Amino acid sequence: MIPVFRPTVGDEEIAAVSEVLRSGWWGLGPKTKEFETEFAKYVGANYAVGLNSATAALHLALKVIGVEGGEVITTPMTFISTNHAILYNNAIPVFADIEEDTLNIDVRDIERKITPRTKAIMVVHYGGHPCDLDEILALARSKGIKVVEDAAHACGAEYKGKRIGSFSDATCFSFHAVKNLAMGEGGAITVQDENLDRWLRRLRWMGITKSTWDRSEDVSKYSWYYNVEEVGYKYHLSDVAAAIGLAQLRKLERTNARRREIAARYDKGFADLEWLERPVERAYVKSSRHNYVVKVPKRDRFMAYLQEKGIATSVHYIPNHLYAMYKPYYTPLPIAESVWQRLVTLPLFPDLTDEQIDFIIESVRSFHPSRFSHDA
Repeated sequence: MIPVFRPTVGDEEIAAVSEVLRSGWWGLGPKTKEFETEFAKYVGANYAVGLNSATAALHLALKVIGVEGGEVITTPMTFISTNHAILYNNAIPVFADIEEDTLNIDVRDIERKITPRTKAIMVVHYGGHPCDLDEILALARSKGIKVVEDAAHACGAEYKGKRIGSFSDATCFSFHAVKNLAMGEGGAITVQDENLDRWLRRLRWMGITKSTWDRSEDVSKYSWYYNVEEVGYKYHLSDVAAAIGLAQLRKLERTNARRREIAARYDKGFADLEWLERPVERAYVKSSRHNYVVKVPKRDRFMAYLQEKGIATSVHYIPNHLYAMYKPYYTPLPIAESVWQRLVTLPLFPDLTDEQIDFIIESVRSFHPSRFSHDA
């Protein structure tokens, strides 16, 4: 079975982990610090704070910008962590509709949903295709509203020639096993403000003012003393994961280039299929091509057909406002509610071979929607 996603791993990652295991320092330590420095430099941010997941990043980002008791305008077309993080902060998710082509949040509907209670806008760069940040940030700043970017899909993506990671008040990244930069589990927040950086570092380590590694760096003696100034969380990144991340970061441009090659092969192979709609890439962005999502009729039939041929597919995502627990926040979103029923995610990962790509293209082309009389 050809999977939808698979991490790319080589001897570099294995050697990096071995080094950390032999060092005796496995937790929050020097490799995490090195990764934070290198990642901030890569995306063009002043600071990067390593965390154990993007979910933790989203939680803390919303906490430090202060959304409690207010509303956060958000997209339904995302993994549920995006919107759970709003609830973690005792805020109300206000769902806005999406653009049918990019599947990103629609700035026109954001504007319609703003109220005096709006404290933040959460944007997701779906599939690695950046949202129109100029429009969103201009709108937010005109209203005094904060912006948080969920860049879980967008590691290495560019908006108008600049990498995602330094545009907004906070940008959250995922380093989950299937992401473009994969650690198994991990995440980060990038910020420009030094005070936010310091606060995030306390929050990720139980509210403690000085981490164990920072205390151990005192050359004269181990400084055992620290203070606890607030309730924090055990959200820190480990050196084992950070070592993998450093190896992945060094090859990210190459692996993202391979993703773009695969997407281009798909685009060419499907170009003349009138029944299949390919993902778009607007002129002012460079997508990280985290996934390749097509729109098709007879979606479930199509997925079953590819399954029979040994090709795994998936759906990203069921719009969050349709989940049972989000019923109190439901609002009609005509585009999201229509388009998601045609979405199919095809395999896309750097180690996908040319032979596998050709087989997937041939298999897709051999599907004929007209053979099926019911939309299923």
